[in-house]
Amino acid sequence: MSKVPAELRYTKSHEWVRAAGDGFVVGITDHAQDLMGDMVFVELPKTGTRLVAGKECAVVESVKAASDIYAPFSGEVTEINAALAQAPETLNSDPYGAGWLFKMGGVEGQALEGLLDAAGYEALLAQET
Repeated sequence: MSKVPAELRYTKSHEWVRAAGDGFVVGITDHAQDLMGDMVFVELPKTGTRLVAGKECAVVESVKAASDIYAPFSGEVTEINAALAQAPETLNSDPYGAGWLFKMGGVEGQALEGLLDAAGYEALLAQET
């Protein structure tokens, strides 16, 4: 069973979001990395890019396939995890920690309300299996 930390919020497309200061950290879930297998490449948005909720904003590639990453809500990329360029396998070993993808700011205050809590995400995973 995939890990689903209770303090995070989730999208139906398997991204996670953590509030951090006045912004948010975004990554892919343990379930997503497990399905994809060994990560070999990550393409992240540039800092300063304005993301639109639900639109593709990054790509992760594994030995099995490439997969789009979708913006959990609209906002601006304030930082990217540049270490992933040299160590994409971090997405597999620590998806909720060192494997974060990017940080967002300039987000509407109600942004998290449209996302799933841990119980909602676990229910989504149960439906998929």
